[in-house]
Amino acid sequence: MAFLDDPQRRFLASARSATLATIAPDGRPRLVPVCFVLMDGDASHIWFALDEKPKAVADPRELARVRDIERDPRVTLLVERWSEDWAELAWLRCDGRAELIEPGGDEDAVRALRAKYPQYATHALEQRPLVRIAVERARSWGHLG
Repeated sequence: MAFLDDPQRRFLASARSATLATIAPDGRPRLVPVCFVLMDGDASHIWFALDEKPKAVADPRELARVRDIERDPRVTLLVERWSEDWAELAWLRCDGRAELIEPGGDEDAVRALRAKYPQYATHALEQRPLVRIAVERARSWGHLG
């Protein structure tokens, strides 16, 4: 079931980054920026890589966001557009459930991430887990177009 309407889908697909919120063990939101992709023909799943950018831990499975997702898969992804012209302000919030996808679990998602982010050309995404968010609800505000 697709929870994104066409304007929301276009807004999300064109965004370059988002803020991921997971639930920390103490119940507080944990926020981290992510690069993500919404694949063509799929308005119900958002993907992001546990890429090779410098991290506090070597094993991506030890990242706090991954531990949060494994303990409680409920997540929110927020995309916003800021402008000094307040008529152009907009945001989209996608609530859903995240799942860790083991390396090699989705070659299409790896290709889509590389197509959107040329920086991933040298990253070994096939050897690292991906995260797939199944969107359950979307809310938006402002001028998405």
